[in-house]
Amino acid sequence: MSLLDVIFNRASVRRYRREPVPKEVLMNILEAGRRAPSAMNAQPWHFIVVTDDEIKEALSHRRWTGFLKDAAFIIVGCGEKDKKWSTVDVSIALQNMVLAAEAQGVGSCWIGDFDEAEVKRLLGIPENLKVIALVSFGYPEYKPKPRPKKPLEEIVHYNRF
Repeated sequence: MSLLDVIFNRASVRRYRREPVPKEVLMNILEAGRRAPSAMNAQPWHFIVVTDDEIKEALSHRRWTGFLKDAAFIIVGCGEKDKKWSTVDVSIALQNMVLAAEAQGVGSCWIGDFDEAEVKRLLGIPENLKVIALVSFGYPEYKPKPRPKKPLEEIVHYNRF
């Protein structure tokens, strides 16, 4: 599968088989994040891999997160508060992870529905870090089709808006 196939066919997965992901696959996903570009190569990120069933359950109590308890793991991406571009840098790293997962047959879903204070308390995240996003990972119960996207003509502008 080419990189373009991975990008064009990826879709968010919200139903996972309760099946572990091999350590080698997880390490590839993490390595893809580690190799992401960052402003001035600051690498202002920390990633918490959540595999504990009780923690996954606790993270699944929000309106849109009920499926988190069934994920093989969740990666919580954190950025250093004192680095100007950490939100962008962590997001790029997490997207690398999402694509690395897809290339290996592992589904994922970005999670924006979280209470930062609660996540920080639950995971012992230090004050100097901010939670950027959570991403769930696991083998899909079924492979969803990519959702429709706006045509390029609606979103791309050349030289001026």
